[in-house]
Amino acid sequence: MSDYAIRDINLHEQGRLKIDWVRAHMPVLNVIREEFEKEQPFQGVRVAMSIHLEAKTAYLAEVLKAGGAEVAITGSNPLSTQDDVAAALAQAGIKVYAWYNATAQEYDEHLRLVLGNHPQVVIDDGGDLVHLLHTELRDQAWEVLGGAEETTTGVLRLRALERAGQLLFPMISVNDALCKYLFDNRYGTGESVWSGIMRTTNLVTAGKTVVIIGYGWCGKGVALRAKGLGAKVVICEINPVKAIEAYMDGFRVMQAEQAAAEGDIFITVTGCRDVLVANHFQHMKDGAILANAGHFDVEINIPELERVSVSRCTVRNNIEEFKQADGRCLYLLAEGRLVNLAAGDGHPAEIMDMSFALQALSAQHILQHGRELDKKVYNVLSEVDTRVAELKLKSLGIQIDRLTNEQFSYINEWRCE
Repeated sequence: MSDYAIRDINLHEQGRLKIDWVRAHMPVLNVIREEFEKEQPFQGVRVAMSIHLEAKTAYLAEVLKAGGAEVAITGSNPLSTQDDVAAALAQAGIKVYAWYNATAQEYDEHLRLVLGNHPQVVIDDGGDLVHLLHTELRDQAWEVLGGAEETTTGVLRLRALERAGQLLFPMISVNDALCKYLFDNRYGTGESVWSGIMRTTNLVTAGKTVVIIGYGWCGKGVALRAKGLGAKVVICEINPVKAIEAYMDGFRVMQAEQAAAEGDIFITVTGCRDVLVANHFQHMKDGAILANAGHFDVEINIPELERVSVSRCTVRNNIEEFKQADGRCLYLLAEGRLVNLAAGDGHPAEIMDMSFALQALSAQHILQHGRELDKKVYNVLSEVDTRVAELKLKSLGIQIDRLTNEQFSYINEWRCE
């Protein structure tokens, strides 16, 4: 089997510049890389990765390789792979199977090529590798010690497998770590979604009504940035607690059908399917913009959008126009895929520094303890979360207070004397 399947190896110099740039802005991962280079914890270990294949992910792959791992990587979304970055990884001796705008068949083949390296540790984003290892490639699962999952959608899949008693190896939910969702999901998604939308449309946000469907940590981040850009923000939710939270955060809260008639920009960020469907499209304003920030391209029902439209055409890179029978035009960004990655560069490097540090340390934990763990979904160890936060603070030159012995005793004893 070839060590890579990419568009063009000659793009490697441009990709190397991107990787070196993010490396200079990922101090936490740099500390971990130094430790890995010295200790070689992954020596001879086969690691499979399926994460959005851009510069920050590439650097994580290089950190694992520096620790001795034999890394094979593909993307987790056909439109988020950057061909120059893939070429740079191939040039660096990492097995890469991915290219931008892969067909569904090509994307599936790339996943299989990665698993053809018979991994012992899996790092997934959305659960595609784990899905194959639990279905068509189930006979390979016995080789896997365990792995780590990056995002909400993948964790939902894992917990469903666990509830059904069918999870074949332990997995760590990096997505649920404090240093992930409080920063990556909130600040990373919030900033990168708007970067993707603004660079794609070149339109102003201030004064527009932005409808955000889903008020989890990602939705909160998108809403916060929309407010900062001067937008009027509407939140749609199914969870009553989150709906009240959105209301008390200063946003209007309403049902999606009501919001459909008011929004100028719609952003889905739920992890579910069919969030926007024909009934919503029929009520939208002329010129409404539709974007998705959830992992899969099923939140905006594109077949239904096409069915209620009289024409579909590309009007700008990453923008498709869907003309309605009454003359209204709706605009879909990035084919309904993750707008921050399919139409942008994803989260800022400083944010992914924390998330990928958690991934690296979780992979190391699986390597060390995978054989003794039950086949369950585990949270990231609290000491790992704390260490990543401490390393981040140190890189920022920030010092914080510590409890005295007396204070520690006071809050940990039942006698308050």
